[in-house]
Amino acid sequence: MNKVLIIDDDKELCALMKKCIEHEGMIALLANGGIEGLQLVDRNKEKLTLVILDVMMPDLSGFHVLKKIREGSNIPVLMLTAKSDEEDKVSGLQLGADDYLTKPFSINELMARVNSLIRRYTTLNPMAETDNESVVLQDMLIDKANRTVTVHDRLIELTGKEFDLLLFLARNKGRVYTKKQIYTQVWDDEYAFDDSNIMSFISKLRKKIEPDPEHPVYIQTVRGVGYRFNKEV
Repeated sequence: MNKVLIIDDDKELCALMKKCIEHEGMIALLANGGIEGLQLVDRNKEKLTLVILDVMMPDLSGFHVLKKIREGSNIPVLMLTAKSDEEDKVSGLQLGADDYLTKPFSINELMARVNSLIRRYTTLNPMAETDNESVVLQDMLIDKANRTVTVHDRLIELTGKEFDLLLFLARNKGRVYTKKQIYTQVWDDEYAFDDSNIMSFISKLRKKIEPDPEHPVYIQTVRGVGYRFNKEV
């Protein structure tokens, strides 16, 4: 069953969103502040399907909460804001938000966004729910069990971390990650982060898997943000 975490200091709005989400047959958890929200994320990290996150909260801003979530989780995040400022939306999206909704909004629009994000995460990205299957792409096969990669039926020799990096990006194709997010997920370590180290690994990996490393097909650079695996392959 899908489980949605709502983080918003507006208790009346939280109660309304909770009622609508539960009406759709989902479980809704409530947090009336950023600190409480992060605690619930930590306790339910493997069970959450979506986070609805308000930007303006008195204890921690939604941007701070989102940044902390993205350091250890790829769960979809729908951000809510009372502002229509484009700069706020850009900031949220660059930090890893998946969608944005400006207050006031209709419940119908909210639920449409919620259902769309959940469908994309659980149906169109089935690797988010299973940890053992191979990743099958148009011209690439990533065999997780045997830790092998073939491109155009050619076996590619990768180091252990190169394989982990490729698998992580491919399992979450279409999603944009900062260098620090990649480091935290692949190296499982939030310390000793080195921006140039990630760039070096990406460069080496591209030379091995890309037909033309100067014009990559698989691993794309999102200027000013980070990297993503091409969702079209």
